[in-house]
Amino acid sequence: MAATVSLHVPSVGIAVRSAATTEPAWVRRTLIGLALAFLTLFLFVPLATVFYEALKKGVDVYLNALIEPDALSAIKLTLIAAGIAVPANLVFGVAAAWAIAKFEFRGKSLLITLIDLPCAGSPVIAGLIYVLIFGAQGWCGPWLQAHDVKIVFAVPGIVLATIFVTFPFVARELIPLMQAQGSDEEEAAIVLGASGWQTLWRVTLPNVKWGLLYGVILCNARAMGEFGAVSVVSGHIRGMTNTLPLHVEILYNEYAFAAAFAVASILALLALVTLAAKTFVEWHYGHERQAAKQESSA
Repeated sequence: MAATVSLHVPSVGIAVRSAATTEPAWVRRTLIGLALAFLTLFLFVPLATVFYEALKKGVDVYLNALIEPDALSAIKLTLIAAGIAVPANLVFGVAAAWAIAKFEFRGKSLLITLIDLPCAGSPVIAGLIYVLIFGAQGWCGPWLQAHDVKIVFAVPGIVLATIFVTFPFVARELIPLMQAQGSDEEEAAIVLGASGWQTLWRVTLPNVKWGLLYGVILCNARAMGEFGAVSVVSGHIRGMTNTLPLHVEILYNEYAFAAAFAVASILALLALVTLAAKTFVEWHYGHERQAAKQESSA
């Protein structure tokens, strides 16, 4: 690839620019066309199909599918699971990123590897692990039954599975960001008399606020859309342990296609909102970084 070169002659005001690429124009157009065709086939068409099928039988059928008791229960459970998992992963992500980026200790590499574990394995395995530990025939099953504590096939198991599959998102966004920023500002704050909590709240978190928000957005989207691990530990008890993705599966298996697509449209809207929020955060963070560079160079 030939790099772009700009030559400017002030006396005559002529700019000479070489070609940005050596490939013919038809190659570039073909690659762009293939990319657009791929996005249309695997992204835009499925999204449009979801909303078309959801509204095909009318708005009344669509709304009735969403206010049906089982659907409301699934929405409520999904919000509960995400409402517990996201704050828990927020605390864990900040603590893990701060420890990894700011300190040296034994087992640091192991901790980084363990953080990536949910991304490396199938979510179904996570669900099976919880069944093995907390199920009726599991390691803790007899004790839990004796004390009338329900984890598997109940809300606690769904929350635990959701936390497990989503805990890398905040940490993986913050670790490289904190490592790139270094610890100079924190050390300066401590020298000036700030405590550890003051340094965290007034120095560390303001510096990583956009990366933190980005991680929370991704974590929330995954928590609401998780299927594999939750499916294993939920027991599929209708109206009690079904989240939105599980409710969609049940409706589809019962050939209630309009209701299934209506509920699926909520998840599709969530994906679009997540994409918009992600784009906004990326734009704002990039704009803030550019302003900071211009200020430092001035």
